[in-house]
Amino acid sequence: MPEIRSPLPGSFYRRPAPGQPPFKEVGDRVEPGDVIGLVEVMKSFNEIRSDVGGTILSFAVEDEEPVMAGAVLVELEG
Repeated sequence: MPEIRSPLPGSFYRRPAPGQPPFKEVGDRVEPGDVIGLVEVMKSFNEIRSDVGGTILSFAVEDEEPVMAGAVLVELEG
């Protein structure tokens, strides 16, 4: 099963800003290069882009949840 992992530790955000819709939802199609969320490290927000294509089955972490480098963020169906 394809996965999207966090390249760095920080806090994972599914939205570009408070009050805005999430980048992606369960069931959405993801293509390589699509932004699926942000990881914030010391007030710096880093876009997390998919390196694989597929349909989002689930998010492995909640919005604003801390993550470690290498943690699974999204599980995809190829």
